[in-house]
Amino acid sequence: MAFKASDLSVLAYANNFTLWHYTTVDASGVVTGGGYLNNASDMMRVNDLIIANLDTDGTPATKFYIVTGNSGGAVTIALYS
Repeated sequence: MAFKASDLSVLAYANNFTLWHYTTVDASGVVTGGGYLNNASDMMRVNDLIIANLDTDGTPATKFYIVTGNSGGAVTIALYS
């Protein structure tokens, strides 16, 4: 599938930091793949956190991601540890 902006919501915002929630039927490997969140580049900042409910139509999982880059419309994320 593809990123759906309607499934992305803000949970908290303070001091130029946003905590996001995203839900999707896509698996983690798809979400972390190149370009998945590019359509949200105008909203996301480096170091924002995303709580993601993944693979909601299969084997659901929840993961935490950090925005590691956002330049020229390209958003990159990594698993937060």
